[in-house]
Amino acid sequence: MKNENALRVLNLEIVACRKCPRLVAHRERMAREKRRAYREWTYWGKPVPGFGDPRAQLLLLGLAPGAHGSNRTGRMFTGDRSGDFLYTALYKAGFANQPSASHLQDGLRLSNAYITAAGRCAPPDNKPLPKELANCRGYLERELAIVRPKVVLALGKIAWDTYLGVLKSQGMIPSRSQWSFAHGAEAQLPNGVRLVGVYHPSQQNTQTGKVTLAMYAKVLRKIVAYLRRSVELGGDRHGQRE
Repeated sequence: MKNENALRVLNLEIVACRKCPRLVAHRERMAREKRRAYREWTYWGKPVPGFGDPRAQLLLLGLAPGAHGSNRTGRMFTGDRSGDFLYTALYKAGFANQPSASHLQDGLRLSNAYITAAGRCAPPDNKPLPKELANCRGYLERELAIVRPKVVLALGKIAWDTYLGVLKSQGMIPSRSQWSFAHGAEAQLPNGVRLVGVYHPSQQNTQTGKVTLAMYAKVLRKIVAYLRRSVELGGDRHGQRE
């Protein structure tokens, strides 16, 4: 319950955030104008909090909500093509109870996985500014401290750099330059976390074949095997003896 309560408090703060005027204006304008296919929806139109198992060993770190996806539904990777791809991959790997995510009450549950993002508001052209990502970093730091994942799966280079930036700001690494992003890249970091990179499941990447479900399946199989070994060696889900 401790993790659940701490995340509940944090998520209330995230939802109420108005630190970035450009993002506030954009997310709210998208919620008013809507896409024709969703004109009957009442858009969320606020920052999107993290979602999943509060004691997850795997934390997935995305970029930012989509204007007509998470900004509409209020849940990470829900209601757009990126989410369709991602949850299918997570379902096949055993981290989700179903392969789709369409709205908050669709019954989706994550097991041993938690999903969050470097930015919490839908940005214009899907490109948050460095200052806007910096404004969100404190929320991510608190999330990481609560969940304490053993693996962070970075969905794209910005997520990869964001996580390394957190460690740099905490004095755990001198710079980010030692670890380069690539699909399938792995880094065992000084804090005991394994950072893994994959190409972002954007519609552009999935439709062009830059990233496929088979590519995600291969990475997720390695993560599952690593987590299984860590539990066998360590005891509980976070590597601590019972």
